[in-house]
Amino acid sequence: MNNITTVVALKKELDDLRPISKADELRIMQKFRLDWNFHSNNLEGNSLTYGETKALILFGITAQGKPLKDHLEITGHDEAIKWIEEVLKEDRPLTENFIRELHKLILKEDYQVPAITPDGQPTKKWVRVGKYKELPNHVKTVTGEIFRFATPEETPAKMHDLLEWYHKEKGEANPILLATKFHYKFICIHPFDDGNGRTARILMNFILMQFGYPPVIIKAQDKANYFAALRRADAGVLEPFVEYITDNLVRSLEIMIKGARGEDIEEPDDLDKELAILEKQIKSFDKRIGLDEDTIVLLYENSIVPLFHKFVGACSKFDKFYKEVGFTLHCSPIIRSEAVLGMDEKYNIDRVRKEITKHTTHFAVHYTCQNIDRIGLEDFKYNSRISIDKSNSNTFLFTSSTGFKIEKSYGEQLTEEEMDKLVRSETKKHKEIIEQKIAELQQAKDKI
Repeated sequence: MNNITTVVALKKELDDLRPISKADELRIMQKFRLDWNFHSNNLEGNSLTYGETKALILFGITAQGKPLKDHLEITGHDEAIKWIEEVLKEDRPLTENFIRELHKLILKEDYQVPAITPDGQPTKKWVRVGKYKELPNHVKTVTGEIFRFATPEETPAKMHDLLEWYHKEKGEANPILLATKFHYKFICIHPFDDGNGRTARILMNFILMQFGYPPVIIKAQDKANYFAALRRADAGVLEPFVEYITDNLVRSLEIMIKGARGEDIEEPDDLDKELAILEKQIKSFDKRIGLDEDTIVLLYENSIVPLFHKFVGACSKFDKFYKEVGFTLHCSPIIRSEAVLGMDEKYNIDRVRKEITKHTTHFAVHYTCQNIDRIGLEDFKYNSRISIDKSNSNTFLFTSSTGFKIEKSYGEQLTEEEMDKLVRSETKKHKEIIEQKIAELQQAKDKI
């Protein structure tokens, strides 16, 4: 492969520049560490921006309104990278225990994630840090097919075999092929309940760095190509994945060579990152004295839309009782159109997004149901509702029809737990109203 030839030539050029001065080495590794932390976590859905990641790692500044879990993922991943750098100095062998320790550093503490039961019902499962999975973690592909990783029962043996393969190949295989194949083999096992992608990328870079290569940074904006190469490997064609990793290694080598020469190592998109940070800082002044459209859009996309999904998912469990049901999401003042009852979630979400302006002060989600097919319940109607309103104290109030309230400052987002509490307050009341109505009918029947 031509790109491997390029890597070998660049590696020789880098080796000729060694030893690298301490100042340049620190400068190079800080850039790699910031990029690595941001992109590897962002690939997995972490919401922190590059600027927020940099502020957290370098200065310990947390991002307002972002989930605690996202901050823990960044700091844990950063600790894992620094641990890897120290381990490399000790020439410590790669073992299963090593991998479990690394996983503990990345994820830091046990937590729950959404899951699906074997019969297709939504549930939650615990992610145990540093422990192999206890439940299957197969995934559905874009075609709807199930791609099956190793089962929990198979995982210990497959991890043992992976390490046996690695130590056998280490002395003879090309380091690039060794690291790339290890990454793919590890992903095929998917030994942990969560964090497999981040762990695989760190292990791949650990192998490369053992041989004097810089880490490969897979950029978040290139996610589609990264996963496409992995899917080709799933189909039995590994070469595109090897080429993809090697192309990215070329970029890292070029950065490290420039740094070793004392040259500027900032990339064109680094300026974009810094300007994005500056833009956010400038916008924050507006947010302290008023409410702008950007803040309302962030509230909508990060709090109201996921709340709407949870609300519809929970309320729809009552559908089987009714002949007529519908839900809607709307905002006011409405500029262009009226809210439409019964349209699908995406239609509601897209329509309301077009309505948002800096003057938007109210949102609401409704679930309306009527006409239970039983004598005495034909005229029964119910409307579940959660309202979101701008207050006079630089906050938004999330209020359920039960009176349960959550207050959030401008720019602050709802947590998963808060969304669950709002939705539960509605579904609990709905259930109780039906129970009350049935009790009344039963009492009337008993009197006859």
